Amino acid sequence: MLTFYNEQHGQHHGRGEFFRGAMVPCFETPARADAVLAELGRRGLGRIVTPQGVPLMSLERIHTPRYLHFLRHAWSDWLALDPANAGRDAIPSVWPVRTLRHDIEPDNFSAKLGLYSMDSGTPLTAGTWTAAKTGADCAVNAAHALRLGERASFVLSRPPGHHAGADFYGGYCFLNNAALAAQHLLDDGAGKVAVLDLDYHHGNGTQSIFYSRADVLFISLHADPRDEYPFYLGHADERGEGAGLGYNLNLPLPPGCGAQAWFAALETACIRLAGFGADALVVSLGVDTFAGDPLSRFTLHSADYLRLGERLAYLGLPTVFIFEGGYAVKELGVNVVNVLEGFETAL
Repeated sequence: MLTFYNEQHGQHHGRGEFFRGAMVPCFETPARADAVLAELGRRGLGRIVTPQGVPLMSLERIHTPRYLHFLRHAWSDWLALDPANAGRDAIPSVWPVRTLRHDIEPDNFSAKLGLYSMDSGTPLTAGTWTAAKTGADCAVNAAHALRLGERASFVLSRPPGHHAGADFYGGYCFLNNAALAAQHLLDDGAGKVAVLDLDYHHGNGTQSIFYSRADVLFISLHADPRDEYPFYLGHADERGEGAGLGYNLNLPLPPGCGAQAWFAALETACIRLAGFGADALVVSLGVDTFAGDPLSRFTLHSADYLRLGERLAYLGLPTVFIFEGGYAVKELGVNVVNVLEGFETAL
């Protein structure tokens, strides 16, 4: 397993987030990636390398130029409002919902924050762009590694990415690493690519990016959005539109879902995936399905992640794993690396 590690991930370190009406310490912290890195080193599961930088035009294959310009300049614009802002993160307080316009970018920076965000739980910090951009570099490099002969690669980066859309951030995500990897695989010659999202939360950003396309099959197993973030996307009746009709499969699961029901849903996903005839697979690997995760109501255990990796290996596809959610930091490294080791040992 070739791992592309984002050495800059710690530059994104939020002071706090709004969670259920209160300002609390961020769940998404540098300790998450550090725990996975330590476990990778302990098991010696392949090489760990840093990525080569990729040009902004690679990111524009997925994200709009206007949004990327905003992210690149957001922190300096925040400081321009008030030098004292250096001591606090940028968090939006207004959004263009329902009948409000979003086609015109306002001059006011607070309004821009709301235009490009989907929640108030994703603080934008001094190092957010550096961390997110380097993570995108990792994703593109990991996808390209498959063309160079790697059987599988792993993107160890944060902030995560699957909630980020073409022109918005949220859910701790700023750039959509899974979508960037999938697009690069296509640009590298793949005819069709599948994205399998296994995070506890629905990958709304990835779905929205590929919803009208037939060259990417998006499948997601996740908590029912009627009760869990992102709330407004991830229902079973969302099947794609236009050319993409039939190429989006959501498998929402109820609270308390355990291994038996979860793996049954995974089997449904794998059968659909096998029928698609993909040339490569991108896995949005969130392990916040773990029984001890503070943001989850699923009940998978550490051994289940070995089984997961084995099942994915049997798909027989070149695979890019993208690190997404998982907030039980003590067990996080074991759970993530169990997936990778299960995949490797099944080959």
